[in-house]
Amino acid sequence: MIRIEKLTKNYRTIQALKGVNLQVNEGELFAYLGPNGSGKTTTIKILTGLANPTSGDAYVHGYHVVRETLEAKRQCGLVPQTINLDHELTVDENLDIHGRLFHMSARERAARIDELLDYVGIRERRNSPIKHLSGGMKRRVMVARAMMHAPKILFMDEPTVGLDPTIRRRIWSLVKSIQQSGSTIFLTTHYIEEAEFLAERVAFLDEGRIVAVDTPQNLMARLGTWALDEIVNGDMETIFFQSREEANRHLGKQQGGFTLRRVNLEDVFLSVTGKKVVP
Repeated sequence: MIRIEKLTKNYRTIQALKGVNLQVNEGELFAYLGPNGSGKTTTIKILTGLANPTSGDAYVHGYHVVRETLEAKRQCGLVPQTINLDHELTVDENLDIHGRLFHMSARERAARIDELLDYVGIRERRNSPIKHLSGGMKRRVMVARAMMHAPKILFMDEPTVGLDPTIRRRIWSLVKSIQQSGSTIFLTTHYIEEAEFLAERVAFLDEGRIVAVDTPQNLMARLGTWALDEIVNGDMETIFFQSREEANRHLGKQQGGFTLRRVNLEDVFLSVTGKKVVP
């Protein structure tokens, strides 16, 4: 569904992408992880036709994003980081305008809006101006808007940023239901537990290069199952173990403060880059 080959992007003296190669399968929920400035949003901009690459190729549902820009764009729905709805218009009006941009008929727009408002659970607020909605509701409107023209691929660039944990998990349920309906989802996030819960595969991006791609389970298994965080000379050190028994044997020899926990994806990222996923 998405194919990227030797993709680069330069901004004056900054090389945001440095020869990225990647493939995302049809119907897959794929997470694209990395710290701020790693090139995640740049990749999405190129794939959705909002920026041109410096070199390399990218295809969306078989369409080249530069040579067949309009056809490629029609395959995509985008939920950006920032809430860019028209706050003076109602929920219904925001969705209707998006449908008009994709040349949907009045009948098609009305039926699709009804369907999507039920799907994201905000039908009762369809006549409310966006400015009167909560942050979580605005995010759900943005998801509905991105799906208005029934795209093959849904790009979600940090869709839960700034939301409280309860609302984030409601969005997670919505994202999973979208994928289960047959959509391909390309997700970026700074919430590591979000990627662990949602994604079938993840890619770690660091300074414009992909440094690892695999399932969350396989990536974590490379390190072990258990992680022991210890304070050593004022610094945090982490040791990994394949079993709880190994960890317990090590604990029996230790003194001072420590925490035993399960290995997570942030451990993987730290091990391959020395940086944290979160900003």
